[in-house]
Amino acid sequence: MTTDQTTSNRFMDNLRSLGPGLLVAAAFLGPGTITTASTAGADHGFQLLWALVFGIAAAMVLQEMSARLGVVTREGLGEALRTTYDAPAMKATAAVLVISAIGVGGAAFEAGNITGAAIGVESIFPVSQQLWVLVVSAVAAGLLWSGVYRAIERALIGLVVVMSVVFLVTAVIVRPDVGALFAGFVPTMPPGALLTVVALVGTTVVPYNLFLHASSIKEKWDESVPTDRALAGGRFDTGFSIGLGGLITLAVLTTAAAAFFGAGTSISDAGTMAQQLEPLLGPAARYFFALGLLAAGISSAITAPLASAYAICGVLGWSQDLKATRFRAVWAVTLLIGAVFALLGGSPVQAIVFAQATNGVLLPIVAAFLLVVMNRSDLLGDHANNVRANILGGIVVLVAAGLGIASLIDVAGTITGG
Repeated sequence: MTTDQTTSNRFMDNLRSLGPGLLVAAAFLGPGTITTASTAGADHGFQLLWALVFGIAAAMVLQEMSARLGVVTREGLGEALRTTYDAPAMKATAAVLVISAIGVGGAAFEAGNITGAAIGVESIFPVSQQLWVLVVSAVAAGLLWSGVYRAIERALIGLVVVMSVVFLVTAVIVRPDVGALFAGFVPTMPPGALLTVVALVGTTVVPYNLFLHASSIKEKWDESVPTDRALAGGRFDTGFSIGLGGLITLAVLTTAAAAFFGAGTSISDAGTMAQQLEPLLGPAARYFFALGLLAAGISSAITAPLASAYAICGVLGWSQDLKATRFRAVWAVTLLIGAVFALLGGSPVQAIVFAQATNGVLLPIVAAFLLVVMNRSDLLGDHANNVRANILGGIVVLVAAGLGIASLIDVAGTITGG
């Protein structure tokens, strides 16, 4: 076999490896990511680019661990956690913390998904946003209950991909200030930017994706596939997919910075955000952006309750069958709470950014539990974390925890008037 043939075969093998990582990338490329990156670019230009880069790197580190766990153990993170602690008190504490983090984070993320889809369709059909919240919630619930969402999800993800390509092309057309772009890699904290920083991290490293990835990757490579081959495929899938998702998020931030930064424009609705795409699409930008935001919102509104159900049922040892009563109850509660938050929310853009920030605050809890599981040599054998993986994972936990604590102090100070 020639060198060209070997390279071609390796390339085709890599393409066939894609799947679970793309699902994770599609899950975080929802309205929350688009809105948060747009807000960051509009308000601060490229100054918060470093936070986005940290989020992408953290996602690669943690999602690789999640994928490795699924391939080696054939278990999800929830199931692995259930067998990690022997003492009943520790087992109960771990379960409560994970359920709280995934429950609160999933519901907050769901509120952002539903709100994002609603403001997208509202920009075309200017009826009450609350009405569209109810419609989007009902559509997501119907698709989840029927089980036919998988076929529809492909079409929705296809629309998200098209929108992503448009953002990438527009980011090139607007010719961003390269000097300001590279300066954004240096960590800075402009006044009032802390919540946006935490949101940029929380919208990229989504806690429930760590459960979703481990559960989905074991279906991609069954037990007949050699472990080393499955791990290599999983690493390529994770790196490529998260990297692509990060590049698209960077493109969103870039177009927003070019369109709004320094112009005094406040992003308050989908119509304003759509102006980012006018250099490429002109007057059609509003309609294209609304359709993309609706597709991203509905696809993510399906994924978030599902991931929450997988995580919570795994931790509690309940059936993860899509038609199981408890499984359906968990996703239904997540969807219901998200819908209520979306209905009660004030400014839709602020509500979405706050939802992503909530995930950023809860991230260290889930990431710390993942690190504990990944150091179990009795479960993972030679594939348990090495020193390098623990150092990288530890850095992610410490930085995320520091940002989360700082944001809580900031919010508390605002509430008390300090």
